[in-house]
Amino acid sequence: MADTVRPTTFERYEQIVRVHIRPALGNLKLKNVTPTHVRGLYREKLQVGLSSRTVQYVHVTLHKVLKQAVADGLIPRNATEAVRPPQVRKEEIRPLTAEQVKTLFDAVQGDRLESLYILAVHTGLRQGELLGFKWGDVDLEAGTLQVRRTLTTAKGGPMLSSPKTKGSRRTVKLSQTALEALRSHLERQLTEIDRAGDLWHENGLIFATEWGEFLNRHYLTTHRFKPLLKRADLPQIRFHDLRHTCATLLLLKNVNPKIVSEMLGHSSIAITLDTYSHVLPNMQNEAAAAMEDALT
Repeated sequence: MADTVRPTTFERYEQIVRVHIRPALGNLKLKNVTPTHVRGLYREKLQVGLSSRTVQYVHVTLHKVLKQAVADGLIPRNATEAVRPPQVRKEEIRPLTAEQVKTLFDAVQGDRLESLYILAVHTGLRQGELLGFKWGDVDLEAGTLQVRRTLTTAKGGPMLSSPKTKGSRRTVKLSQTALEALRSHLERQLTEIDRAGDLWHENGLIFATEWGEFLNRHYLTTHRFKPLLKRADLPQIRFHDLRHTCATLLLLKNVNPKIVSEMLGHSSIAITLDTYSHVLPNMQNEAAAAMEDALT
């Protein structure tokens, strides 16, 4: 399996098998694993305090293992097929309002990562996509950005990998504000390269440390983003909520959901509509008003 999935995904599978599945079912032969055993495993994990999402990861992993065993002729059936995993509650999104975004941008003015936050809001890109960008992905003349890779963290440290889905590989048109922010960031980085001299590690990264190395995602969130929100007296949202902020603001401005979906790199427009259903009532009201206006 290690050569068929991303390294971080394989590590996740390995950890789930080692920590959760093997201790509970490891003493059973594959052919003796029943739906009752599987239900008992899920129930036990929920009782000891694991979240529904984690138990669902356990289900997905066990399902894949048993599915492969069926394909290899080791067992006649997959015991997880008869078991429904616990439902995962929809993750609450906390987008910033337009006024709060202005407050954020005022607070980050002059910060060496100012353009990172501007791009996050203006493009809706994932954190890993932003941190994986190289200058070769940007066309400053055309004002476009190519999403070609993402920064992930495995046991061996940070690494660049291909986007998770085909839809994640995309071209994003930059707003004038985002484009100007990138140009300013390039000037800042050239100054940092001169200052670092031989200590600079040339990786071609747009967003890097003062020495040209990968930014640590945990450090960025804990030591840069969260304190920034506190200084600006803004809600303690996740970095990922900047992506939700972008989508929400665009939808509220009546940008076609299909365009928003493609911009975000969603595999289908259904994901976009489901994720941002909180915006739809407002859009429906405006659609009704537009129809009234068209026929009068």
